[in-house]
Amino acid sequence: MTKMMAGQALVKVLEDWDVDHIYGIPGGSINHTVEGLYLEQDKVKYIQVRHEEVGAIAASADAKFTGKIGVAFGSAGPGATHLFNGLYDAKMDHVPVLAIVGQVPQPTMNTNFFQEMDETPMFEDVSVYNRTVTTAEQIPYVINEAIREAYRQSGVAVVILPEDLTTKEIDYEPAKTPKVVANNYSQTVDPKAIKDSLKMIKEAKHPLIYAGRGLLGARDELTKFSEQFNIPVMNTVPATGVISTDHPNFIGTFGRLGAKSGFEALQHTDLILFLASEFPFAQFWPKDVKIIQVNTNAFDIGKTVDVDYAIIADAKAYLNDMIATGETRPADTWLKANQENKANWDKWLDEQAEDDSRGLNPEAVTKKIAELAGPNDTYAVDTGNVSEWGVRGLPMNKNQRFAISGLFATMGFGLPGGMAGALSVPDAQAWSLSGDGGFAMVAPDIITEARYELPVINVVFSNSRFGFIYYEQAESKQHFYGVDLTDADWAKVAEGLGGIGFTVKNKADLDEVFAKVKDLQAKGNKKPIVINAYINPDDPIATAFMPLDEKLYGADTVKAYSEKYHIDPKTQPSLGELLRAQGDER
Repeated sequence: MTKMMAGQALVKVLEDWDVDHIYGIPGGSINHTVEGLYLEQDKVKYIQVRHEEVGAIAASADAKFTGKIGVAFGSAGPGATHLFNGLYDAKMDHVPVLAIVGQVPQPTMNTNFFQEMDETPMFEDVSVYNRTVTTAEQIPYVINEAIREAYRQSGVAVVILPEDLTTKEIDYEPAKTPKVVANNYSQTVDPKAIKDSLKMIKEAKHPLIYAGRGLLGARDELTKFSEQFNIPVMNTVPATGVISTDHPNFIGTFGRLGAKSGFEALQHTDLILFLASEFPFAQFWPKDVKIIQVNTNAFDIGKTVDVDYAIIADAKAYLNDMIATGETRPADTWLKANQENKANWDKWLDEQAEDDSRGLNPEAVTKKIAELAGPNDTYAVDTGNVSEWGVRGLPMNKNQRFAISGLFATMGFGLPGGMAGALSVPDAQAWSLSGDGGFAMVAPDIITEARYELPVINVVFSNSRFGFIYYEQAESKQHFYGVDLTDADWAKVAEGLGGIGFTVKNKADLDEVFAKVKDLQAKGNKKPIVINAYINPDDPIATAFMPLDEKLYGADTVKAYSEKYHIDPKTQPSLGELLRAQGDER
């Protein structure tokens, strides 16, 4: 045993779990935890953020990028409450995060003391583990248990520390129990489930795979299964990259952030293999489709959509067992029509990138990012219209990593996520993509990126509006109110905060600026970069409902939609047309 301050012992436990950085802001009620970080600064890097929300979001992004626990702290009262946005993001997307929360000294608790709050019930809903320590000696044990539970339950663990306890000297001995972090789900899948799945797939005319975040890390298995059974693949937005985005069997996703190929595939499928997801928008799938759902969590099965066949199992193990059968299905017109539909859609997006006659299209910006992106880069994508452009345009064809605020969908995720990418994957380039609304919420933390020499490339899509909500107000025929934004020169703001700023307004600007950025990064730039891209403010093409099939929607509806979004039905024939041309009718 070694005698040391309890606040230092706390940090020693983090070291044992391979935590190498932590986010937060000092405060009177957490000062001796910060002292512990000072004493262990050669092992754990303390990242001083400018708002605790940024630290908590960054911790969540750390976990999304790497699978390792992210850690953030806040002092009592306002420091604690500021953490909630990032913690709820981690809760909703099921990633492990540890929140260390300060509390006033024990003798002043329950006395209406300065910044005192009853913090334990505050965190009850957001957490899978929530404890207030009562002795200095138990601090290492509680931190250790908190991390175990965060990993075991894929969620948020909260430890509340009365400040007087962290100051005390204790006998510290590292725990000998191995740091086991894997959720050891049974790798055995019921053979009957495999047999029944094969039967349903063979009986289906138009089967479709819909993959979720639970299959991240199983790209090889998903790809092999798709190829062996010749089934097209869609994924949820948080699962972007679960299959290479340039694989011919990948056809995009569904909904507001989706693709024409994804929307139309769902209108013609008769069987969905719903794997490792709790996708909330499944409730909007067509109702006459059979669904096989595979999930480790029985509660998630049937939670968002009624299913025909439920399999409680690890989806990766399920795919391996299906592959091992040696069974297959032919590369039929269904697969080929979906591949052609996706190729046509990609060509249309590329045409948008090349056309700045109505202003700079966001597709041009993501195309440039794709040209500059490396094989291991991280992308942190904010909430709003920018989510659509990121999902549709970012390359996830090598070892790139993608993070977004999926189910919680908080604005302001981009910049903190970019920071997390630079810290968690330091040997690659880190990108953040934000709208001007989301960026404004967290822009001061460009200072943090500058302070710690994190050369994140922060791309801001400026259109002077909350674009996602503008669209919703238009669709519901409301007055446009509260959705306009006062413009700011984000390039100048970046320079004032210690970064490098660029402004682009057309394709010529874009080419020039990205050439400069490429040169800066090649020379070992250590400053954050902000590219303020003034884009065409028109709504992105609406993909939640894409009436391009005259047989299904009528000629007038197709004409109105096509004219609104500048899409030519002749070069973008519907999936129904492609199938009918091959004599394939569902």
